[in-house]
Amino acid sequence: MKFVETVAAVASPPGQGAVAVVRVTGPEALAVGGRVFRKRGVSMQGGVHGVEALEPRVQHFGQIWDEGVLVDEVLLTVFRGPASFTGEDVVEIGCHGGGLVTRRVLEALFRAGAGAAGPGEFTRRAYLNGKLDLTQAEAIMDVVLAQSDLALRAAARQLGGSLGERVRGLQSELLDLLAHLEAYIDFPEEDIAPETGSLLQARMARIRGELEKLLSTARHGRVLRTGVRTVLSGAPNAGKSSLLNRLLGYERAIVSPVPGTTRDTLEEVVMLRGWSLRLVDTAGLREGGDALEQMGMARTLVQLEDADLILQVFDGQQPPPDSDATPDPRVLRVLNKVDLGVHPDWAVSEVVAVSCLTGEGMEALEAAIAATLQAGLGPADAGDEVTINARHQDCVRRSLAFLQAAEEALAGGIPPEFIAEEMRASLGALGEVVGRTDNEDLLGRIFSSFCIGK
Repeated sequence: MKFVETVAAVASPPGQGAVAVVRVTGPEALAVGGRVFRKRGVSMQGGVHGVEALEPRVQHFGQIWDEGVLVDEVLLTVFRGPASFTGEDVVEIGCHGGGLVTRRVLEALFRAGAGAAGPGEFTRRAYLNGKLDLTQAEAIMDVVLAQSDLALRAAARQLGGSLGERVRGLQSELLDLLAHLEAYIDFPEEDIAPETGSLLQARMARIRGELEKLLSTARHGRVLRTGVRTVLSGAPNAGKSSLLNRLLGYERAIVSPVPGTTRDTLEEVVMLRGWSLRLVDTAGLREGGDALEQMGMARTLVQLEDADLILQVFDGQQPPPDSDATPDPRVLRVLNKVDLGVHPDWAVSEVVAVSCLTGEGMEALEAAIAATLQAGLGPADAGDEVTINARHQDCVRRSLAFLQAAEEALAGGIPPEFIAEEMRASLGALGEVVGRTDNEDLLGRIFSSFCIGK
């Protein structure tokens, strides 16, 4: 795709640092770079240095000049299209990392003819120029935002094209099925023979199974990207805030023997055995309480509905509560204060016994948390499994619904024209995963979440 405008942006985070990176991409990238860069030991000719003549993919030491004023000493690298990230000519300037110097370098590029890049501009151009598909483009931000080794590995697999490859394989199978149906449409005198219909149904069922497998990874993908929403629940003064502090390794929540101290939810993130846990301390649940405490308990109930994991904390000195509730696989029962003694009615085998005061039992609790998550969400590292995000989930869900409608139509003897229409819709929805769509609004929503310079 031919872009007219050449754009520039700071690609490194704002603030002070040893080095910052400024990117330029577009048809005039080399010319713009040449108007501001002077290689050490080479004189300027007519105010423009021949950046076009520089060896690509090699750092060149020189200076950035702006209207006759030296801005900074830099390292400049040239990437000639199409062998570049965006598929266009690209210039990357490594300058000193102060906020002022990066701004001055960027202003010099603007005065030399570059425009300001928008959010995700570089990655958007890479996608539109066929350098990567939409799943890989999204994976770039997943790599940048990864908060755990597991999330980083999943993002790296997607960046390598694992999800796109799997989706394109399913697209190919759907196209084959559609071609068969189109053949019957082209020759209306030929009905779909029963044995042929059975074969088509079997192939549809296989593709449906693959789509269902992809859909099942959405929850795992969300957990890897945002963390396991882990709610600490229990009666007032059971030790929820103490457990939060113990898991974090520092005093984050106020701990008091007065029941009802925690009135609102408190959220922190901790890494535990490869999992990123979003710990949510909540108000204790009990009968009564003042208006503020009642509001806190209402928020607790909301948090419990959305939790991926619930650490239900009990005071070991108190007898176990009567409960006829259906067991919840998200719940891990934690018996606290075992250093003070355990009530004889507790069957300790049914709980993880800990002391938030002394740290006793915390290793066992961490192991139990990891085992509970693995049982509910699958292995933490998930091998070579791909995981989908919320946008992918919506696309796959719609594709699956259209495919199921096609299966039902085929089984009901509906004419192939109607079956093919459902198949086309299924194929179109699946194509949105990798970006085979003309929907500019979709692309705008995706790339607007990227940072400037990415």
